[in-house]
Amino acid sequence: MNERQPVRRPGGRSARVAATVHQAVTDLIGERGYGNFTVGEVAARAGVADSSIYRRWGNLDNLLSDVALARLNARSPMPDTGSLGGDLRTYAAAVAREITGPDGPAVLHLAVALSANGQQGLRAGDGILAERMRQLQSMLDRSRDRGEPAPDALDVLDHVLAPMYIRVLFGIVPLTPDYIDGLVDKVL
Repeated sequence: MNERQPVRRPGGRSARVAATVHQAVTDLIGERGYGNFTVGEVAARAGVADSSIYRRWGNLDNLLSDVALARLNARSPMPDTGSLGGDLRTYAAAVAREITGPDGPAVLHLAVALSANGQQGLRAGDGILAERMRQLQSMLDRSRDRGEPAPDALDVLDHVLAPMYIRVLFGIVPLTPDYIDGLVDKVL
């Protein structure tokens, strides 16, 4: 006898609920800050039952970690302009748009707050860092394959991404194209 397995559809109801809940969390963080709302308030904002949130995420900390990882680890296509300078400028500009967009500052503040909130928060931070390092390493490896000299991924993180994150966290924006290009020029 053949048992039927439930069919999961990407972009189906489950994905829509997750997207709605993630947006509700992001909105609440932007309005109230980290730790100033409950699962019930997220559920009401998202238009779902709080039991749906508990069933999927287990608790508020798991949900917050998932939101931070999903928003900051968005895997967009890596630029391939034919040169490391072009790739880094394009990538840094995309990161700048992401972190200064409507939800960017709230998600960055969430990631920082989670990193100070026990082991789960540290794992979320590790996941974010690992994804950024993976992205950078793929660009740097491609550059080396073309015969270009390339800095270390950690140097790019320290000298290009970190200053942008710090400026957004402390409200020193906008991140202008000239500023971003200057960061890239310094690391190259």
